Amino acid sequence: MRLLMLGGTEFVGRAVVETALGRGWDVTVFHRGRHEAPPGARSLHGDRTATGGLAALAADEGEWDVVVDTWSAAPRAVRDTARLLRGRAGRYVYVSSCSVYTWAPPAGYAEDAPVVEGASADAEQTAYAQDKRGGELAVLDAFGAESSVLVRSGLILGPYENVGRLPWWLTRTARGGPVLAPGPRDLPLQYVDVRDLAEWILGAVEQGLSGPYNLMSPQGHATMGTLLDACVRVTGGAAELRWTEPEVILDAGIEPWVQLPVWVPPGSDLHDALHSADVSRALAAGLRCRPVEETVADTWNWLRGMGGVAPQRADRTRKGLDPEVEAKVLAAADAPGTDVGGVRNTTP
Repeated sequence: MRLLMLGGTEFVGRAVVETALGRGWDVTVFHRGRHEAPPGARSLHGDRTATGGLAALAADEGEWDVVVDTWSAAPRAVRDTARLLRGRAGRYVYVSSCSVYTWAPPAGYAEDAPVVEGASADAEQTAYAQDKRGGELAVLDAFGAESSVLVRSGLILGPYENVGRLPWWLTRTARGGPVLAPGPRDLPLQYVDVRDLAEWILGAVEQGLSGPYNLMSPQGHATMGTLLDACVRVTGGAAELRWTEPEVILDAGIEPWVQLPVWVPPGSDLHDALHSADVSRALAAGLRCRPVEETVADTWNWLRGMGGVAPQRADRTRKGLDPEVEAKVLAAADAPGTDVGGVRNTTP
């Protein structure tokens, strides 16, 4: 199989490239040259945001079985690339997002749920949801529904993460001491290991699949408890998880998802949208999800190999809770007779 990966040097793109090379595929990576492509891949350089930035791709005589694209900015970049490659590639896989669904999707939403309005394949960068939907429309326009795969991913974790979610928790538990653990402990999570995402994409190509797929683990594949327990174990066990009620966290002004990565309060629109999707279609098409312990351990090993500092995308907000805020909330929660976020602590 011949793969053209647009990007391919960081996180999702890199995982796809390495997985394809591991299967013996012929891989070409079109990227800006800021990072080295994985060994074994052929490189073409260009910047999709610049005038003439597709010149190297246009001049190349290659043809491919599949193009994989993870673009998340202005949809017109997807439009231009997809139009250029129409007739030179058999299938176009676009890594989209569950954010394309009209807010707020109900728990159990499937691929036929309504999508956001106001998106256009010709648009400049606007909002994330509209940009991703615009990218989908660009692919559908150029390749048609039968030759397009729209991978509506949720939370993505694993080695090479450059968004700062799992790396932050690993760094925090490695520091040890009391850790503000957002409850409830059994809160069900949905995510996908980036390598499982890559395997599914390549499998979808081999099966000739098309259409949209919610791509994340079944709900409850992991919980906040199993995720954070794994972080404590792999980093040495010096951290003490202090499970804290959601109301206490919210009343303290702590922002879910951003200041406490991965976590969103149960029963909220945000939890339904991020951790309650119907993924039966992807499972039927071959999605297999490795244990959370494996994802956490492999990410920790990669992070240590990076000197403990994960790369950070400039276009994503920094994640994590300020240590002073964490200590203040924990201290207040531990103080007998104090009122923390409307919950009176009566611990003797």
